[in-house]
Order: sequence, then C-alpha cells, then structure tokens
Amino acid sequence: MDHLSFKTTHVNKANAQKNWVIVDASVAPLGRVASQIANLLRGKHKPSFTPNSDCGDNVIVINADKLRVTGKKMDEKLYISHSGYPGGQKQRTLREQMNRDSRKAIEHAVKGMLQGNRLGAAQYRNMYVYAGTEHPHEAQQPQPYELKNL
Repeated sequence: MDHLSFKTTHVNKANAQKNWVIVDASVAPLGRVASQIANLLRGKHKPSFTPNSDCGDNVIVINADKLRVTGKKMDEKLYISHSGYPGGQKQRTLREQMNRDSRKAIEHAVKGMLQGNRLGAAQYRNMYVYAGTEHPHEAQQPQPYELKNL
C-alpha cells in the first residue's frame, strides 16, 4: 500500500482552479443570493476547499436592479454611514439605495458574509456586479450557475 497517495493537498494561488460563473440576482431574495455568492467566492463548493487561500471562483452578478426582498425591507432596512464628524451620521433605506445604485446593495450584503481580513478583501475583488444583463466578461466564457436550496 502506497502511503504517499494519501497526502493532503493544499490549494494556493498557483494551483487554484478558478472558474468564471454568472449568477442571476433576480431569481431569489437578497440574503439567499448573497450567501450563495459568498460561498462561490470562498470556494466552499469545491472538494479542494482550503480555508486560508483564495481558491474560489470569479463571480459575475447580473440583474442587480431586479433584486427582490421579502416583507417591508425595502422601506425599513437601513444603510447607515458616518462621515467621522459630529452629527455626520447618514442613513438611507434599501429603496433609496436601489434608486441610487442597485449594485451596492448586493456588494454590501456579500462583503458582510466574507472574512474581515486581507483574504476576504481578495475574495471580494473576484466579484463583478452589473445592474442589467450586459457585462464585459464574455471573453472569459463564464458558465451560468444555478442557485441551490432556494
């Protein structure tokens, strides 16, 4: 019996098999879409998942302007920011955010589901969000990804 065949392989930047996938954001509510995108970015869907390396796929998110939410979240969910000055707190609802820039709602949700370190920032940079169905990544030949357990 050859014990060398049982070696555990760790994926790193050099030998990671990164694919390009397209996710349609209009098929499910925001949280369910964001959690599946975060898993794709981390690479948790692959059998070679390594938690300390960027082994996830490059994700293209389309139809961000047709994003769905349940309940009263359009009017009650708040995005709060602060300028750093006294009295500098600003807030806007999800509806105002969608009218201003619909891509930011998905980006904010997915970023909150990734790790809060350099690895999470590197994985976050592998996501490309577009409001409509058009995107400039046709040369990468992205494969459509069906979201599961919705």
